Amino acid sequence: MANRRSFIKKSLLGTAILAPTISQLSCDAKQSSNVKEGFKPLVLSTWAHGMPANDKAWEVLESTGNVLDAVEQGVKVTELDLSNLSVGLQGLPDREGIATLDASIMLGDGSCGSVGFVRQVKHPISLARKVMENTPHVMLAGEGARQFAISEGFELEDEVLSPRADELFQEWKKTSMYKPIINIENHDTIGMIALGADGKMAGSCTTSGLAYKMHGRIGDSPIIGAGLFVDDEVGAATATGLGESIIRICGSFLIVELMRQGRSPQEACQEAVRRLISKNKNIDDIQAGFIAFNKEGEFGAYAVRAGFNYARHHKGSQELIDATYKL
Repeated sequence: MANRRSFIKKSLLGTAILAPTISQLSCDAKQSSNVKEGFKPLVLSTWAHGMPANDKAWEVLESTGNVLDAVEQGVKVTELDLSNLSVGLQGLPDREGIATLDASIMLGDGSCGSVGFVRQVKHPISLARKVMENTPHVMLAGEGARQFAISEGFELEDEVLSPRADELFQEWKKTSMYKPIINIENHDTIGMIALGADGKMAGSCTTSGLAYKMHGRIGDSPIIGAGLFVDDEVGAATATGLGESIIRICGSFLIVELMRQGRSPQEACQEAVRRLISKNKNIDDIQAGFIAFNKEGEFGAYAVRAGFNYARHHKGSQELIDATYKL
């Protein structure tokens, strides 16, 4: 009996350590949307460019019910958006003047694929899907990813910057000063997660990465568990913002695991942001945001600071929502 009492005491202490304090919950409750109503089907994606991406994803989901096709086709819209400087080959380049892309895709059964530091591929999200479906691997990077694209029949694009990206790159070269600036298009990944009427889930994430990054840099977007994580038993999450800060806490995996432990999507996103702030220096220069849903279709979103928004689409409603934030 004494051993049992000791075990219960230790268990309660462990729970207290893991749980946020009352003061933390009270503070965050002021900003929490605490969404309780669930929706199936449901599509969420990051930033305003998620609105047209969601339109396409919803069209696919309604016509076929296939969540994997929906998240791939949805973000392909953004990969082709010439006005977008943070996704696709038209995005801002690295400090060598080369556009390099990262992407990942995942199903709720654990199947996943990704590419990092890939050049000349118009749709890296489709290449990530090929890695998932046609190789024994999860991630291919650099020249290996490019050669795989060729072997899979992808047409390589000319390695020329888009006019706007080139204009901004030439301006940047006058000082070559590297300093991320929050809430501008230098790290505005599109991450998309979808829940089908049958409960199946999928997610996608694609980006041209941080503007003027070191050549060879890979962000969180192609890293399963950092930029994207999906589990049919629990829910899904995806991230946007300064990739290094998200990688340090395995942000998307963390959120899904917190939901597995009983947190709501909103609470899980809030805890991930708290963890991110505590694990990163120079937080004044960092913006990051998360979106998530659970298997009931309840959803949430949270960011380090103001300025992050996300697109939500479910039957009868389509909306761009300003996420709540910590700082």
